[in-house]
Amino acid sequence: MDEARFGLKGWLRRRWCPLGIRPPWTVEDRYEWLWLYTVVEPTTGWMLSLLLPEIDSTCLSIFWAEMCQALRNERIGVVLDGAGAHTSGQVDWPQNLVGLPLPAYSPELNPAEQVFRLLRAKLSNRVFDSLDQMENELSNAVAIFQQDRISIQRLTNYPWWQNGVQHITSTSM
Repeated sequence: MDEARFGLKGWLRRRWCPLGIRPPWTVEDRYEWLWLYTVVEPTTGWMLSLLLPEIDSTCLSIFWAEMCQALRNERIGVVLDGAGAHTSGQVDWPQNLVGLPLPAYSPELNPAEQVFRLLRAKLSNRVFDSLDQMENELSNAVAIFQQDRISIQRLTNYPWWQNGVQHITSTSM
């Protein structure tokens, strides 16, 4: 599980253009964004995402409630980075969630980061006229991505993740 900021200021990626010609760049000076909260289950390819206005304990609590409802309150281990909202005492942690903290400065270990990487690539080198337009584009990209569970599995089901799940499954029997 993780959050990512998506806004009017897009990401710039490399562009091809003829030798000696400077690539055109369009830049937005306004700072407006939304936060995409996403949880991924690598072994099945299941994914849940919510667009929320901020990254804070209130929004995180809303996301937890949606996730628990979608998973029927099963006991869930959630991989988390060290974001302040994750460690704040103001977050209403559901009893069925078990936080599994990542080491500092290791976003590559969080499966949700791979989803964000592809979504950012899809929205890069673009300027949106409004936050609503960016939200629509992002929502469409997320919807398409959520329907392709095999791609999510290939993207997030790391070998170390598979080994960990097998170990937990074999020791709990």
